[in-house]
Amino acid sequence: MTRYIRLISIVLAASYFWYYARTYTEWHFIDNVNLIFHEAGHTIFFWLPEFWGIAAGSIFQASLPLFFAIYFFFHGQRVSGALTLLWVGQNLLNISVYAGDAIVMQLPLLGGDSVIHDWNYLLSMMGILRHTPLVAATLYTFGLIVILLGMVLSLYYAWRADSEPNGRQII
Repeated sequence: MTRYIRLISIVLAASYFWYYARTYTEWHFIDNVNLIFHEAGHTIFFWLPEFWGIAAGSIFQASLPLFFAIYFFFHGQRVSGALTLLWVGQNLLNISVYAGDAIVMQLPLLGGDSVIHDWNYLLSMMGILRHTPLVAATLYTFGLIVILLGMVLSLYYAWRADSEPNGRQII
């Protein structure tokens, strides 16, 4: 793959995630995928104490793409690792919406009104429910930083990939 095709692919991916960051409170197709991983976190870690079983949804949702990014970096596929950071950041933005809903609890949840709102429970148990806006803003800011980092690193690694001896850069 030539440098320019790789750069165009990165710009397209980065543009999507930047668009997502600007419209993060709206539902996007990628949120359907992330919801599966969120619910899988609850299912996989059901055996943990209640607090951690509930937290596992959001933790797994953000950690899964992070594990992919680490895998790519570890195996010398730095462009792929950097691009996967975009997904990590996007998940943090998505989680910030859920966390920000902890007080008003207006988001539709799988299972309807009879299920626990993860972030209401978590923040209540930690005694910081009144700090919901700060928690949500912190998650959003961190997610935005990770997206920007992924953009910069993916462009940097893609530009340098053609001059590196191993030639293992794969998108």
